[in-house]
Amino acid sequence: MRNETLLILSLILTFSAVLILFRLFREQGLYLWTAVATIAANIEVLIIVDAFGMEMTLGNILFASTFLVTDILSELYGKQAAQKAVYLGIATSVSFLLISQSWLFYAPNENDFASPAIRTVFSNTPRLLAVGIIVYVIVQLFDVWLYHKWWDWTDKRFGSRQRFLWLRNNGSTLISQLLNAVLFTWGAFWGVHDAATLISIALSSYVIFIVTSLADTPFIYLARRLHHGMEAGND
Repeated sequence: MRNETLLILSLILTFSAVLILFRLFREQGLYLWTAVATIAANIEVLIIVDAFGMEMTLGNILFASTFLVTDILSELYGKQAAQKAVYLGIATSVSFLLISQSWLFYAPNENDFASPAIRTVFSNTPRLLAVGIIVYVIVQLFDVWLYHKWWDWTDKRFGSRQRFLWLRNNGSTLISQLLNAVLFTWGAFWGVHDAATLISIALSSYVIFIVTSLADTPFIYLARRLHHGMEAGND
C-alpha cells in the first residue's frame, strides 16, 4: 500500500498547496502554481508505478491541479484570467524545453556524475513536452470554454450565478480529462509501449483523473469562501 498511500497524500498536499498559494498571493499564487506544476508534471510523467491494481504514470495529480487552478480562476476572476493561466503554462513548458535541451550540448567534465542521469531523463523530454504542450492547449482551453458553457446553462436554468458550482466544476473537468488521457497517452507513448500498455495507461490515468476531479470539488468551494473572506476583509 506504499504507492497508494503516497498518492493519496500527494493529492491532499497538492490541492492544499494550491489553496495556500491562493490565500497568500491571490490569483498570482495560482499563476505561480501553474508554472511549477507544468514543469514538474512533465518530468514526473516519465515514472510508471503500480497502484490500486493499475499501471499508471505519475504526474496525473499535478496535472489535475492545473484544472483546479483554471476552475478557480474561471469562478472568481473570469474567463480571461483562466486563459491567462493556460498561456502561462504554455510559455513555461516551451521555456523549460529549450533550457533543458541546451544542457545536453555540453561536454561533461571527467569528474561529472550527474550528466548520464540527466541525459537519460531529458533525452525523452522533447517528445513528452511537445505532446504535453499541444494536449495542454487543446484540453485546458476546452475546459475553460466548457466551464463557462455549464455556467451559462445553470444561470439560465436556475437563475443563479452562485449555485451548482459542483456541476460546472466536475462537468467540465471530467470531460476534459477524458480527452486529455487519450490524447496525451497516445501522443507521448506511441511506439514506446505496446497497445495493451497504452490502453492500460490511458484507462488508469482517467480513473485517477475521475478521482482527482471529484476530490477537487471541496477545494474549489474553499477557494470561493477564502475569496469572499479576503474581499470582505478589504472592505
